[in-house]
Amino acid sequence: MSQKRIRDFQLQVGTMKTGKRNKITDVPGVLVGHSTIKTEANRTGVTVILPGTDNGFVKKYTAASYVHNGFGKSCGLLQIDELGSLETPIALTNTLNVGLVWDAMTQYVMDQCEKEKVEVKSLNTVVGECNDSSINQIQRRAVKEEHVLEAIRSAEEDFAEGDVGAGTGTVCYGLKGGIGSASRILTVGEKEYTIGVLVQSNFGSTEDFVLCGFPAGQWILKQKKEKENMAVSECDKGSIMTILATDLPVSARQLKRIIRRTAVGIARTGAYTGHGSGEVMIGFTTANRIPTAKEKPVFSQTMIHEDFINLAFRAAAEASQEAILNSMVCAEQTVGREGQIYYSLKEFLPQMVEQTLQFTHVGNAASE
Repeated sequence: MSQKRIRDFQLQVGTMKTGKRNKITDVPGVLVGHSTIKTEANRTGVTVILPGTDNGFVKKYTAASYVHNGFGKSCGLLQIDELGSLETPIALTNTLNVGLVWDAMTQYVMDQCEKEKVEVKSLNTVVGECNDSSINQIQRRAVKEEHVLEAIRSAEEDFAEGDVGAGTGTVCYGLKGGIGSASRILTVGEKEYTIGVLVQSNFGSTEDFVLCGFPAGQWILKQKKEKENMAVSECDKGSIMTILATDLPVSARQLKRIIRRTAVGIARTGAYTGHGSGEVMIGFTTANRIPTAKEKPVFSQTMIHEDFINLAFRAAAEASQEAILNSMVCAEQTVGREGQIYYSLKEFLPQMVEQTLQFTHVGNAASE
């Protein structure tokens, strides 16, 4: 993809090495697809994260979820927490489309199982959401089965970010939000592993926004008088879905500990997790697949030693912070339902980058 991302503006998040694409799809086997709806009434869509190309219902993924603040309407988290496994792709959409997307994804997996002659008596389909009603006429529930199938068919390694798919109608810190991603490489023993994060950003008050340590939100608010009908967010609400993928061999318990650290990345961008914001994290590993009981009544899993888990914690924090910034930089300026304009972060960056670098340099010098 030729989109400009946060690093293209001379800003680097964290110190760890990134993957080849610096996206969640740097984890081998993971694919991401979108279906985007942009009409006069609706600006919304669906994003699908495929953990792998085979049938996850037959051979499940070790998984975990964590609800940092529960103002949300996600599906499937209860069973992930109870069993520590994921058996379907993960879909993201808007709040009132969760049921329709769940139904479409459920049918897709059931059709896949039928072709493979696998009997399905129960299925835990996972769907996350953010409320995009400031931009999208959400009551129309525009996302249908064909959009879910389109997102699945279009899934690839090098996917678009910004106002696409489930991020088409979202708002972040009063600017245009969307889908963003990033990855980090960590070495445990003599082997390299990847942690990748994808976010659907739709949270934060404008004044709280922090860009690589610089109080960017306060600077942006000063530009409001020069910007026509510029929208701002006065409180932290709206939610963020965070999906973490890895090939690191971890248990479901360890994975939950890792995905909780994505909240550190969220906080580094300035959010304090407001009452009206749902911070929901879902994670899975492509290592430690779980076979069916008929195939293997007893099976073994491997896991890293806890003394090395700090590397994964740091990776989760850095990748989630950068994913949020990428979601904002890649998004285009969008007009809301009441005529308000949600500017893109990239429209402010040319003027802001120099101040951010100077601010960071001064801060580093003061700490030496």
